[in-house]
Amino acid sequence: VVGELDHLPDTARFVVVCADVRDPGNAGAVIRCADAAGADAVVLAGDSVDPLNPKAVRSTAGSLFHLPVIVHRDVTEVLDRLQAAGLQVLAADGAGTTGLHDADLDLAAPTAWLLGNEAWGLPADLSALADRVVAVPIYGRAESLNLATAAAVCLYASAAARHA
Repeated sequence: VVGELDHLPDTARFVVVCADVRDPGNAGAVIRCADAAGADAVVLAGDSVDPLNPKAVRSTAGSLFHLPVIVHRDVTEVLDRLQAAGLQVLAADGAGTTGLHDADLDLAAPTAWLLGNEAWGLPADLSALADRVVAVPIYGRAESLNLATAAAVCLYASAAARHA
């Protein structure tokens, strides 16, 4: 159910924050992936698409109704609130200095994954607010992963660590 930042559960320990995600298909796919990976909530922040956009709703395949989906304009306020609640903020960015599989990355800890816009990723000012900037390894010749795929890889890495 879509709500305001005050609807974020106090017990949330696994959250996805989408910053300026504008494509409804991508937003819906991230919500669906978050649901499948066991996330406690998804926050669409900044200039993100309305999660009730018909294409976004279809892309969630029902997951929109399985977990809280929060809409909040101020990304910084969202991240501050999550960090104050004890969650580490991990920004997913191909230029990250930490690898997704680095031994010192604690994916079992309470975590908020910060994901950026499909076209330009996360701006430097938002990446700077994260506790760590994490890169998904690319073993082939692809330049990058699309938003929904990167989200799936990151969220399932956290889910695996949490359920180990």
